Amino acid sequence: MKYKFIALSVSAIVILAGLINIFWGKGLNPGIDFAGGTLIRVIFNNEVPISEVRQALSDAGIENSRIQELENSRREYIIRTMQASIDEQSQEEMDAHEIIGNLVVSALRGPEESSSLEKGLSDLNSIDDSTLSLLLMDKYPNTSQETADAIISLRKSPGYHGIISSFEQLADDGIDAEVIEFLKTKAFLSRLAVLNRETVGPQVGRDLRRKATQATIWALFGMLIYIGIRFKFAYGVSAILTLGHDVLITLGMFSFTGREINLPVIAAVLTIVGYSLNDTIVIFDRVRDNLKILRKLSFGGILDTSINQTLSRTIITSGTTFLTVAALLIFGGDVINDFAFTMIIGVITGTYSSIYQSCSMLYFWKKIFKPKKGMGK
Repeated sequence: MKYKFIALSVSAIVILAGLINIFWGKGLNPGIDFAGGTLIRVIFNNEVPISEVRQALSDAGIENSRIQELENSRREYIIRTMQASIDEQSQEEMDAHEIIGNLVVSALRGPEESSSLEKGLSDLNSIDDSTLSLLLMDKYPNTSQETADAIISLRKSPGYHGIISSFEQLADDGIDAEVIEFLKTKAFLSRLAVLNRETVGPQVGRDLRRKATQATIWALFGMLIYIGIRFKFAYGVSAILTLGHDVLITLGMFSFTGREINLPVIAAVLTIVGYSLNDTIVIFDRVRDNLKILRKLSFGGILDTSINQTLSRTIITSGTTFLTVAALLIFGGDVINDFAFTMIIGVITGTYSSIYQSCSMLYFWKKIFKPKKGMGK
């Protein structure tokens, strides 16, 4: 409590800087879940500079796309196209995004691949299992499905990384030479493969934004009611202000880092709300008990004592949680990276706010409203 003014000042500065950056600076970066559009993850068989990828998309009229290089590989990229400006039915919006997605893939293909497609050849790096089986059916009716399964499995294996670079690769991994020669007449190997594609229409994005906002607000409101009943209204207000503090700092960090706000991030934010509230309730419960036991201490002294009595529990819980989410951030891969980053920020701010913010807000509430009776039941 000795440092309450310093802590409140630091939090105010961080939150204010984040809000300024959100509303008048870089802003938040809504992911495809909320903004709508098409997200395509591609891999090239050889290194391709990001400048070349950007130029190819610009030449195709898709210059507003966001391009992210994965792990400095110069081979794997995530490309997110901006939402199409269509004011008609949702299905037409989805069709437009599919067209844009196909345009992205076409733009990144070389002239040789385009020429092969015009000749009716199939791309072995994008063909699906059933289509490849049908392609082999005329020549190898008895083994077409088995061979198709083997080729698709090889393409998806870690050694291939989702793309077949040469027909010699297939020969080295046991595909029959006669089958390979047949495939050379019916298919070609594109220089890129699509590893993942997601499409969300603008209307769907708006609905998801609305539901995510409602989920967060109702969660905070429900917690206010619970703490108000379990303790007193002042405790509930202090806890909700503390949770608001954690959410605002997390959003500020996202605006500064430029990370996308998507559904996993919202799930992480709600997890942060529950995690931070858990710490705060433990301290408030100790405050309520100490109000009955330590009657000679000032209210500030009781708050300090309560924080110190629960400090070892807070450090152990936060420390073990931090190590877990840090491992997810470092080793979890791209799929859960944003979720793990949100949790890292949440664990740090949640622990900090439980110690320095929740009791400070309770202290100032008492100073401002000066209740006649004790703060606890």
